[in-house]
Amino acid sequence: MNIYIKPMLILMILVMSGCTKNFEKLDTNPNSLNDAQTLAILSTAFGPIEQAIYANYQVAQNLSADAYCGYMMSPDNFAGGVNNMNYALIDGWNAGGFNNQYKEVMGPISKIVAAGLKTKSPDQFAVLQLVQIEAMDRVTDRFGPIPYTKAGTSLITIPYDDQKTVYQTFFSQLDTASANLQKFIGANPGKAPLVGVDLIYNGDYTKWLKYANSLRLRLAMRIVKADPAMAQQQAEKAMSAVGGLLSSPADDAAISQSGGRQNDLYVVTLPYDDNRMGASLQTYMTGYNDPRLPVYCTPATDPLLNGQYVGIRIGLKLNNRTDYDGYSSLNTSKTFTQSAPQLIMTAAEIWFLKAEAALRGWTGAGDAQGNYEKGITTSMQQWGVSTGNYLSDATSLPAAYTDPKNAVNNAVALSTVTIKWDPSATNEQKLERIITQKWLAIFPDGQEAWADFRRTGYPKLFPVVNNLSGGTIDTKIQIRRLPYPSNEYNTNGQAVNNAVQKYLNGPDNGGTRLWWDVDKANF
Repeated sequence: MNIYIKPMLILMILVMSGCTKNFEKLDTNPNSLNDAQTLAILSTAFGPIEQAIYANYQVAQNLSADAYCGYMMSPDNFAGGVNNMNYALIDGWNAGGFNNQYKEVMGPISKIVAAGLKTKSPDQFAVLQLVQIEAMDRVTDRFGPIPYTKAGTSLITIPYDDQKTVYQTFFSQLDTASANLQKFIGANPGKAPLVGVDLIYNGDYTKWLKYANSLRLRLAMRIVKADPAMAQQQAEKAMSAVGGLLSSPADDAAISQSGGRQNDLYVVTLPYDDNRMGASLQTYMTGYNDPRLPVYCTPATDPLLNGQYVGIRIGLKLNNRTDYDGYSSLNTSKTFTQSAPQLIMTAAEIWFLKAEAALRGWTGAGDAQGNYEKGITTSMQQWGVSTGNYLSDATSLPAAYTDPKNAVNNAVALSTVTIKWDPSATNEQKLERIITQKWLAIFPDGQEAWADFRRTGYPKLFPVVNNLSGGTIDTKIQIRRLPYPSNEYNTNGQAVNNAVQKYLNGPDNGGTRLWWDVDKANF
């Protein structure tokens, strides 16, 4: 077995049984490692914990967020065509997006911290904090309130935090992580204790510090409608922070493959054959003549489609597995290969965040147009294509969607936004332009793209063709969250029921908005 896996199995066995978030059971497990043993195998734990950011990827993200944001769609008629893609939400799939980060990220980190890492190696503790925030932000942005500050403190019930508290805790943890990294870098220039075991930045703490600042900016923008004052404070803090932000593709955060693990998009697209290009992505990229299109995807192989790029509408009726199998797929031969690192944040995203911050007049954001154009050129550089005259294109528009196999799925283009920056446009029009190009740039991170769509309403996405939610989700507004899995009600019922009543602001279904997803204008 790979060197990462053997020691990590010892650590992971401590968190894989019993209540998902009940970390105190580690202390009574007869097979538990003592603190010295835990710290002795610490270096082997980093890689698997980082990889668990995308734990259970297919059901946790690909069959939900990746489709909800318009990037992808499955040609497989899972559960007879009644599944998450047409809002008939499958409980077992939702559980995959809720439980695994507790088991594979929060649990091991809790054990490691309890062994004394916080004081013995605050720099390594900082990296684990950042990994935990990245993983758990994905959970809270799927579901809303989650157990976080009290996770692991009870043998009976694990209380939930409202989402505002979760975000405030994230910001506090970022304070600690950033301070610890700054202190270590200042005292040990060039030293990299995690080289060879850190699968994201190979122990480069200067890049981890940039990532910490950039993650703060991402989270700050997420809450701009719910708490504008805190959003601005945290964003301005990020933009003025020591160490700076991600600024070029060399700074991009991506998880390298190791220990026999393969790129998740490769797995779901090629061996599983369950993933294709989404119709919304196709219509924007073909309409804009986007040079990244052949990097992201491949032309359709179905003879009826004549080698064109044609995606699949979300929620269409799939009678059998082969109907849409030949539609455009992801490029698994050159881009999303078996060993390709898995992106979690790019410099291009940060330029677009700064562009939006500039629109809002926040200190340190710079110029909205300059940041917008830098976001586009940085993305083109990241994917190895020429920008050409893309920035000056003031005429190309998103295309209409035509499904040669079933005209019921046809749709007119929903947006008239062009590419070239227009200084005379309203802030709302400028925001649509920023978020649309951001959406194209951060592909394939469907989780982040879905969050942006819910927060801003952009880009304008085709709704599901068939809505099987039974009226709980508005087709026009589209899905806002995932419901808590039944195993949470079975094992932590008092806490989850309390959270729904006190914190969720609506029933536990896909139509209820999260705390930061406020139903009001962007400006």
